[in-house]
Amino acid sequence: MSKTADPRLPDPSRWKALAFIALAQLMVVLDATIVNIALPHAQTALGITDANKQWVITAYALAFGGLLLFGGRIADLWGRKRTFVVGLIGFALASALGGAAQNQDMLFGSRALQGVFGALLAPAALSLLAVMFTDAKERAKAFGIYGAIAGGGGAVGLILGGFLTQTLNWRWTFFVNIPFAVIAAAGAYFVIREPVGSRNRSSLDIPGVVLSALGLVSLVYGFTRAESSGWSDPLTIGMFVASGVLLLSFVLTEARVKSPLLPLRVVMDRNRGGVYLSLGLAIIAMFGLFLFLTYYLQVVRGYSPIRTGFAFLPMIAGMITGSTQIGARLMTRVPARKLMGPGFLTAAVGMLLLTQLEIGSSYPALILPAQLLLGLGMGTAFMPAMSLATHGVEPRDSGVASAMVNTSQQVGGAIGTALLNTIAASAATAYATSHAALAATDPKLLKLQAMVHGFTGAIWWAVGILVAASAIAVTFINAGRPSATAVNSGSGSGDADGVEDEFKVPVVAH
Repeated sequence: MSKTADPRLPDPSRWKALAFIALAQLMVVLDATIVNIALPHAQTALGITDANKQWVITAYALAFGGLLLFGGRIADLWGRKRTFVVGLIGFALASALGGAAQNQDMLFGSRALQGVFGALLAPAALSLLAVMFTDAKERAKAFGIYGAIAGGGGAVGLILGGFLTQTLNWRWTFFVNIPFAVIAAAGAYFVIREPVGSRNRSSLDIPGVVLSALGLVSLVYGFTRAESSGWSDPLTIGMFVASGVLLLSFVLTEARVKSPLLPLRVVMDRNRGGVYLSLGLAIIAMFGLFLFLTYYLQVVRGYSPIRTGFAFLPMIAGMITGSTQIGARLMTRVPARKLMGPGFLTAAVGMLLLTQLEIGSSYPALILPAQLLLGLGMGTAFMPAMSLATHGVEPRDSGVASAMVNTSQQVGGAIGTALLNTIAASAATAYATSHAALAATDPKLLKLQAMVHGFTGAIWWAVGILVAASAIAVTFINAGRPSATAVNSGSGSGDADGVEDEFKVPVVAH
């Protein structure tokens, strides 16, 4: 089925392949926000209760987050192209099922299926880039494009979701995935060629699959439940305890089995470990921002869904500029930490501006520059982070290394939504209690003031999280600048030295 390529020669179709890989990535990222816009309409149409509406988001997050490592290993075992195409077709069918849903159970089931196939698709897409783009300069450009889509696609989803919901109906926020998936799958089938000998045909680590899936599902569900039921809820605490036990058991298992699901050499390298940790922290802050700004613009300022989506465009522009013009141009000239550290700090400055939000804050004077700084900073940091996370691993491990990038983002998103939303809700309640006198004269004003106070209180935490991400990137990541002709290591031990050796080759800056 799959064409293969000589790993010693650059694939002549690699840039065409990038277009279809980017299209698939855009579909997955869009889906994360497009459904949020449509949720109130779907809830009304299908009679979903307030208590159950969270499952539209949670069913997807649990399946996607819990199966990502498994999906990455399947990509290494089956082949990335085959896994990529299967993931796309499955995602399209699940989206069609969601768009045709007649009741809440059908909708929840379709979202879980989307998560299952997304867990195949996402790591396969990133690992295809890792094995197809081996020249450092070309790799920088490819990951710049991929990083811009990964960072900015969510905001595009707000625009598209608002447009489809207002002009057609909520079902089209599911149906719109089908043409994306069909075009990407057809293009991938005819264009993508995998390098010869890049598969990992070792037997599947079933205990590792079960322990990692249950551990990650418990972790994601624990944070999701904390948002709705509180951190002291017995089931929330139980989920966190279960997650800790399961994930510790997973690590111990991986250290002993012959063919581990997640070879510890992938995560024990200080550079990749630093990327996974700092990227996960940054995503916590980003998810909180999307949540608070969406509510601020729609509820406090009265923006329509479409106008809200367009209000996020400066962040998209900043991310694209940061990824393709700053990160991609500098990646072969300076070490990754000198892009990631300042990038996260720049984003923290943008977030710091948003701590000044008030009910009547000016969009051009405050929100616009804050978004530009956030976009520039995140775009600059994301690109080298995604590249370094898969650079230097053996081709047979690239799927699972890619899955770890997605896992850190997914877990970071779950934590960000639950943690920052809980902080905001607590701060809002405290503000309303201390200003109870205003409730008698203008209860609506008090509600809005309390909401904005909650947002700014949580945004302060997001600032601190971004500063921590910057510190981790600078401290942990010690890889030098990449060689202009560095290639993905396809031989050797595949240990931690693989990354550092490649990145320490001295080059002349171009």
